[in-house]
Amino acid sequence: MPLAQDDVLNALKQCYDPEIPVNIVDLGLIYNISFAELPEGQQDVTVDMTLTAQGCPEHVNISAQVKSRVEQLPGVRNANVNVVWEPPWTPERLSPEARKQLGIE
Repeated sequence: MPLAQDDVLNALKQCYDPEIPVNIVDLGLIYNISFAELPEGQQDVTVDMTLTAQGCPEHVNISAQVKSRVEQLPGVRNANVNVVWEPPWTPERLSPEARKQLGIE
């Protein structure tokens, strides 16, 4: 059965920005997930994501974490991670859980 967006988001909830103790999904860093169907039930997955700051020295690590996490999912042949800066990330993208964790009301 092909993966759905929720499967990928659930996997990515195990990836963290090293500077903030909240997973990258609840931080609102994932902008888009797309799937390319391949023969034999396999898929390529592309994740468009951003980071909280453009100068973030961790962006290579975070992208690598996302790629390896998605490639561990069943049926994924290849994961591509695009780090994009449009639209810019703002704290409004935080989920209610992230706000609670960070003490932002």
